[in-house]
Amino acid sequence: MQESLTTWPKFRGKTPRILLLTSQYFLIGELEAACVRLGVDHLLLDLGAKEMDLDEFVTVMEDAFSSFRPDFVLTVNHLGVDREGVLVSLLERYGLPLASWFVDNPHLILGVYADRYFDRTALFTWDLDTVDSLTAMGFAHVFHLPLGADPSRLVPHRETPVEPWRARVSFVGNSMLRKTLLRARAAGPSEPLFRAGMEAAAAFARSDDQLAGPFLAREYPEVHAGYAAFPEPERRLAFETFVTWQATLLYRLDCVSRLIPFEPLIVGDPGWQELLATVQGWRYHPELSYYDDLPDFYPLSEINFNCTSQQMKGAVNQRVFDVPCCNGFLLTDHRRQVEELFEPEREIVCYRNPDEIPALVERYLNDPAARKQVADAARKRVLAEHTYDHRMRALIEAVRETFG
Repeated sequence: MQESLTTWPKFRGKTPRILLLTSQYFLIGELEAACVRLGVDHLLLDLGAKEMDLDEFVTVMEDAFSSFRPDFVLTVNHLGVDREGVLVSLLERYGLPLASWFVDNPHLILGVYADRYFDRTALFTWDLDTVDSLTAMGFAHVFHLPLGADPSRLVPHRETPVEPWRARVSFVGNSMLRKTLLRARAAGPSEPLFRAGMEAAAAFARSDDQLAGPFLAREYPEVHAGYAAFPEPERRLAFETFVTWQATLLYRLDCVSRLIPFEPLIVGDPGWQELLATVQGWRYHPELSYYDDLPDFYPLSEINFNCTSQQMKGAVNQRVFDVPCCNGFLLTDHRRQVEELFEPEREIVCYRNPDEIPALVERYLNDPAARKQVADAARKRVLAEHTYDHRMRALIEAVRETFG
């Protein structure tokens, strides 16, 4: 291929041209919709629909680069970026920057990538606490970009409420039971190492440490040495993820158990039926569709309860934006970064430890006016500052200033 066909001026237009690598991840739809509303030229390239061999992958990428001529490539959680470095080599050849927005713990993802394309990659992370650690890995361009909401997609679909969804208190979330076991299976530890990992996970859940790896190295050096000896990086990351997910399971189970006196409705995977098999006074509902069901579900709960994954001890999750966007009231665990996004007590109500949950639930169940006031204020803040249009504008500006 001639050199002139692999290089072209970048960032010359009023808005950039973005090649979106799609992979069926929920956030891609929000980013595409934001591009449309903002008038940003973009091309969706779906790499998740089928398996590709090397030659086909290279051909697909080169055709997209040459025909669309993007200013940069955007992905979520590095999806679409192969671990062998083929895409990175193509990006380098075409002089294309890569922007990757991490909405899950980047340290549980990036460790398996051999070529990290440091100089021409902009990393965006939903968790401010990971900015310094990503910079320490060698990435020169790291930005904090919180999650948000898409009010155009989070709209009700039903004229008549679904009565079984109505609840005084509800929780929507994964039990993490199956996810934990799958990561443990992928790591393949010995039985003693597995049991030690379970013990360490309980301690990690109680700690303020942000990342399981450094915590294990400091507090459980024998466990750390055991999985660090795995020859494959995939197995090492799987073990750290197993510890993180088990810590989340224990934390969520503790928090949700505090709701039992209020007869909560729990929506999620069947793991909840196993974890709460001997507990009376709660209702179970299978998982609901994010787009088709949850916008109708959230307003039917007097209190939507939230307890965040242990992969993000400082950041807030998607539900913090979605529930108020859907006109619902949210009670969530306090995270350090929440105060940069919402005003406590006026726009968001938080518990700082699980012991506070019952009193806060009882208080707000008995004060519908306060619930409405907080929900209305939170929705106003979301629409003013926390939509995916806001996030896309910030991302585009950062990429342009960095590589333009």
